[in-house]
Amino acid sequence: MKDFTAYLNETEEIGFVEQVADAIIYVSGLPKVKPEELVVFETGEFGHVFSVNPDYIEVLVFFKKHIKPGTRVTRTNEILKVPVGYELLGRVINPLGNSIDTTKPLKTPPEKRGVNTHPAGIIKRRAITKQFETGVLIVDLAIPLGHGQRELIVGDRKTGKTSFLTKTILNQAKRGNICVYAAIGKRKLDVKKIEEFFAKNGVLDKMVIVASGSGDSIGVIYLTPYTAMTISEYFKDEGKDVLLVLDDLSSHAKFYREISLLGRRFPGRNSYPSDIFYTHAKLMERAGNFITDKGDASITCLTVAETSQGDLSGYIETNLMSMTDGHLYFDKNLFYLGRRPAINPFLSVTRVGRQTQTNLRRDVSREIMSFLNLYERMQSFVHFGAELNETIKATLATGENIIHFFNQTPGEVVPINLQIIAFTMLWANLWEIKDTTMIRKQLHQILEAYSSDKKIREKIDKLAETESFNKLIGVLKTEGPNIIKAVSQKYGN
Repeated sequence: MKDFTAYLNETEEIGFVEQVADAIIYVSGLPKVKPEELVVFETGEFGHVFSVNPDYIEVLVFFKKHIKPGTRVTRTNEILKVPVGYELLGRVINPLGNSIDTTKPLKTPPEKRGVNTHPAGIIKRRAITKQFETGVLIVDLAIPLGHGQRELIVGDRKTGKTSFLTKTILNQAKRGNICVYAAIGKRKLDVKKIEEFFAKNGVLDKMVIVASGSGDSIGVIYLTPYTAMTISEYFKDEGKDVLLVLDDLSSHAKFYREISLLGRRFPGRNSYPSDIFYTHAKLMERAGNFITDKGDASITCLTVAETSQGDLSGYIETNLMSMTDGHLYFDKNLFYLGRRPAINPFLSVTRVGRQTQTNLRRDVSREIMSFLNLYERMQSFVHFGAELNETIKATLATGENIIHFFNQTPGEVVPINLQIIAFTMLWANLWEIKDTTMIRKQLHQILEAYSSDKKIREKIDKLAETESFNKLIGVLKTEGPNIIKAVSQKYGN
């Protein structure tokens, strides 16, 4: 970009810093300045016009350098843009598009886009009809998602949300889709761990990580999800299916609240500004399933929100619930019981995911939810110390097996066709299970076979095309023992 003198000669307008309030700077002058325009200080730093008032403008700055009152400011006639392109894949960048890792120079993409664009209209959108595979058993089987869905990931700190997100990104990247991860105000150590995890698993070249640190300027942190969404839109326009993770918007709301209070905005509930819902809703609406010049493409947005003491009725949490297509609730009580992931299927919602399922997947999902509901009711008999008959004992034993079946280790992703066949084998009692640890062993063996043996993979994929759950049980009672025997002989050790 040009320097202060060049912009001053070009626009012939000058303003002066009147007051500095951390990330908000009040500037007088500049009569023709527009909202969202970039301005440049004589020190060479840039700012973003946050609001325009009759006597002054509010400028949001992206640096921590101290600006003195009286400093000259001029317009640029440009809006804030960030670089977008394939050159960003495999890199960790800040919200301004600069590489965080200074040892690896970033080849700047030739194209730049404005970060604050309007969502696409209904004419350019398609219904969500394709299932989004996370590789997480309980989600894909019981609470399915669709490509282009906006799903809230909500729960207390340290309940496994990040582990779920990394599994999902890993699965999607291995399938060839583009993944964009926005780390909003995170510690540098946390961002580094995420980068190293994906590099170790060989999928970093399918990812862009947009990161802002907790010590960065408020303006930079505020910008993070917008930059990530803009990069996602570029790949969407290239005809790609994109997974966007915003981690997390509850932190983003707090930083936006700080900006608004510095800007003397009238505080509302919990001191949040009155436009906090609009701010997040406009961002979320940019995700979806779209018609592009290069075919149908989607942006699936997984938005993270952090609760306190498991309270789902918080202001930001309920806001985000109302603007997304469902939510996955990570229950701390289930986490303490050893469930991994600790997703509560009864308090989780998917509003469009079920319409993407085949008849078989819908049957399996319905059977699982119905049985888990029965299992929860049966457990109440145990709490009351009631005498259990054989039916209740069998139900509790099956329920215990299914709960252990849904447990997954970090980094373990399971293809959906294999999920269906493995669950049906468990349901039909085809696996020899002496104790619950055998379930993980059987699943690990068949997952290894599916990954490395083409013949077994083709057989399982064909079985997963069966019309209904009942028919699949019948087919597996005939063919299942042969598959289990082949897997056990080759991968049993």
